[in-house]
Amino acid sequence: MECLSRRKGAGGDTVALATLTGAPETGSVSAGQALSLRAFLERLERESAVDVVHVTEAVNPDRFEVTAVLQRLEDLDRFPLVVFDRPTALDGQSSGIPLVTNVFASRARCARALGLGPEHEGLELSLEYARREARRLAPAVIPREQAPVKAIVQRGDEVDLKQFPVVRHHRMDGGPYIDMTPVMRDPDSGAYNVAFQRNQVKGPRKLGIHMSPRHNWQIARKYEQAGLPTPVAVVVGHHPAFYIGALNVSPFDADDYEVIGAIANQPLRLTPSETWGDDFLVPADAEIVIEGEIPPGVREVEGPFGEFPGTYGPQRVRWVIDVKAVTRRRDAIYQDTFVGHREVSILGAFPKEGSLYNRIKAVVPGVRGVHLPNSGVGRFHAYISLDKRFEGEPQQAALIALGNVDFLKHVIVVDADDIDVYREDQVLWALATRVQAGRDVQVLCGVKGSALDPSQDEEGAGDKLIVDATRPLRHPFEARIEVPRDAVAAVDLARLIPPDQLARLGLGPLS
Repeated sequence: MECLSRRKGAGGDTVALATLTGAPETGSVSAGQALSLRAFLERLERESAVDVVHVTEAVNPDRFEVTAVLQRLEDLDRFPLVVFDRPTALDGQSSGIPLVTNVFASRARCARALGLGPEHEGLELSLEYARREARRLAPAVIPREQAPVKAIVQRGDEVDLKQFPVVRHHRMDGGPYIDMTPVMRDPDSGAYNVAFQRNQVKGPRKLGIHMSPRHNWQIARKYEQAGLPTPVAVVVGHHPAFYIGALNVSPFDADDYEVIGAIANQPLRLTPSETWGDDFLVPADAEIVIEGEIPPGVREVEGPFGEFPGTYGPQRVRWVIDVKAVTRRRDAIYQDTFVGHREVSILGAFPKEGSLYNRIKAVVPGVRGVHLPNSGVGRFHAYISLDKRFEGEPQQAALIALGNVDFLKHVIVVDADDIDVYREDQVLWALATRVQAGRDVQVLCGVKGSALDPSQDEEGAGDKLIVDATRPLRHPFEARIEVPRDAVAAVDLARLIPPDQLARLGLGPLS
């Protein structure tokens, strides 16, 4: 293939580690720090063992035995990270590779992944993401022989994807799917893009890939129009910060490797790929990397697949990936996400909360918080809080959100002084008490949305809703009732309520 242009700061030279709030200042580094999934798991089990469950019996991921466990836990309102110690591979043999899933099903775990305390799972998590996302941190390139992901290298006919414990998630899925992040590189700017996309296992060396018309889709189109195959590397397992960083809402020409480093608070370590060498770098500390090419002009049937809205993405004719090489750690961990459930709702939500906060604040400085709740599958609803200074600012903030994330359908804007956007009951209270539909609701018709929104029309368009649930500035509005806060602060529940009754409420020392 033709050599891609080198983007400044992406090479192997010494890079400067930016000084970030919450991270110690360091000098220059040439190899960065190792971000690994196993280090995160070890720390989580050490510090919060209640967050981790091991399934020690053998399970077959291709027969719903993984997702059935996750669904049973969800039915009990429990969302631990789950490690399947003995999963079966697609070839029916014991894979010898543990499977990890449900990593992102808790905002507190996501906060831990970014080096924050688990108590910072709400607004602090979104604002910290926003702060980091505004920066860029150049990656550090290390030699192949120093990269853990190069411990085992398979090329050509040595590759067999059926040796992995790939999951079949839902009843009508067209097959087992690798639902992690393909990486592509723009042939013009050289910028890397990392995105969650579904990859159907079609054979030992073939995947089917679905791409919505966003960044990776645009990159693949450029190669196809030039008559060239599109290089792609699917990252199957990495530190959670890698995937959290991949869900930024940056412009097309932003290099996601740099953004991911900023989100992780340290340079992302990269290494040359097996297939394209220095022209295409891959994460050095990943668990498994699948390298392949999307041939121009080739399409095959793909799907259906249970998608993030909780409905099936239909069967379509889509691209394929011809797998060229697989590299992995010697003791690799296979990672999956429980798509269509809480894990993917949370994973898709708070990175966009931070990104949208930055976009809105640039125009509407009174923004105080953005939340994409689970009730909107972390994609379709946005709640925005403002210190409103002028009428019209709620609509302006909502339009910025809608313009930056095409997933969004319904935006509700509330007052920051008395509504917590992370308390959905408070947002809905504002909707109930401060909104008159004829005055405060606007509908934008026929706007491009998510290709996976089952309510869209045949042309891929739908309607967007803006609700101004803020108080008007120029005439009196009824005040909210309030128990005096000093009186509440003075209450000593341990003195007023017996210990056994406090414990039953989960408030006392016996809890």
